[in-house]
Amino acid sequence: MLAEITEKINPERRDRTCPRAVKRTRHNSYRVKNPDEPASIRHDGPPTIHIHALTPRAA
Repeated sequence: MLAEITEKINPERRDRTCPRAVKRTRHNSYRVKNPDEPASIRHDGPPTIHIHALTPRAA
């Protein structure tokens, strides 16, 4: 069964984000989408992670 599951690997996904927005306002706290605004944003590549070194504080 596991071999059968691994045969059907998901295809690579596009790099995109979908901001929380609603088409019509109701009883929620999400912002309302503008008519000329796209549903999702496409990016050129995967997100970049930056790790910053912490400076130790004096006690």
